[in-house]
Amino acid sequence: MSHCQCVPLDSMGMSTPDAPSSLPPDAATSPAAPTVLTVERFSHLVERIYDAALDPALWSACLDEIREELGGNYVSLIVRHVTEDDPGLIVSVASDHGPIDPSTVGIAASPFTDVPIGQLVTESDLMSPAEWKASAYYREWCAPHDVCHVMAANLGTRAGSVYGFRVTRPESWRPFSPLRIETARRLLPHLRQALDAYLSVNRDRKLSLLYGRAMAQLMVGAVVLDERGKVVECNAAASGILGLHDGLRLAGEQLEATYANDNRKLQQLIRNALARSNSAQAELTEAMSVSRPSGQQSWGLVVQAVSPDEWTEGKHRPSVAVFVRDTEGKAHPPIRLTQQLFQLTPAETALAIQLANGLSLEEAAEALNIRRNTARAHLRSIFSKTGVRRQTELVRLFLNSVAWLGSTPE
Repeated sequence: MSHCQCVPLDSMGMSTPDAPSSLPPDAATSPAAPTVLTVERFSHLVERIYDAALDPALWSACLDEIREELGGNYVSLIVRHVTEDDPGLIVSVASDHGPIDPSTVGIAASPFTDVPIGQLVTESDLMSPAEWKASAYYREWCAPHDVCHVMAANLGTRAGSVYGFRVTRPESWRPFSPLRIETARRLLPHLRQALDAYLSVNRDRKLSLLYGRAMAQLMVGAVVLDERGKVVECNAAASGILGLHDGLRLAGEQLEATYANDNRKLQQLIRNALARSNSAQAELTEAMSVSRPSGQQSWGLVVQAVSPDEWTEGKHRPSVAVFVRDTEGKAHPPIRLTQQLFQLTPAETALAIQLANGLSLEEAAEALNIRRNTARAHLRSIFSKTGVRRQTELVRLFLNSVAWLGSTPE
């Protein structure tokens, strides 16, 4: 059974141990060194590495398999090195010894931090056994954690990030065999490429999250359909609109309109977009309005085909995007942002937000529990600070401002 944990680097003793053993081979109790690494086994390890690139939760299991193959008691992937301002971060796995005491100190003094990018070394490549065991790093960090032998490499990504890869053994085990050193060396390019892929995928995820959040804050719902017309994703604004069951709904995995006439038109637009998404023609964008049983203003929908690419021919490919705007929903931009943009007082900001949400001056005064004369005084001050002359201009100014990008839909 193995143990794994992901903890701050300065509180984890599992990342940069080092040192050769002087024990004779017959006294060593390390795992028996394999005579050959099969293609099947190596391919399995590489597969696990690339799986982890797509799902960070799999890194621990991946590193544990590498630990078993290389015969180590610990394997670590250093995400961030220790600095004066950063305790660092590593993903670490251990054998039956269990997690290392989180009171570890001295890890920043590791001699492996400055190993050239892409080069695999052992502790004996850097210093003699006597020098190694006399070093403060060995005495204060390695020995207390049953670490003596070390393989270490630093991996550089295309984005400029540097990750540390460490495999360790205790003093009672033999040093790493040439075969295991060569196995580790052959895994390094795959680890580096997997980290490149992870950084790229994670960047795309963060950008998608950012764009999706911006759309939701502007009260634009987005529903994504696959090549079968099935809903595969909705942003927060769309989920809120569909949850109202007021003109639009999810029926199983299908997007439907409540009224039959609206639904026939919606399904036709979706079929048109699907037909276009499967062709090399230009993107198709069509629009319609959807009546609401509540009697409120109709939803405005835009249905757009999503252009395919040659590498996304599998199932559940995003094929159609349906955008819907909540024209009557209210949002509340952060007061601090609004004040910073227009140099308004808190009271003036509160009034301006109420007006932007469609209330008259009298209704806004009542909602804020202030006198009408006070509201008029605030409005005159708002006009002076924003440079507008009419209430309609003020509403347009606020609705078009970036303050709404910090809002929370109601």
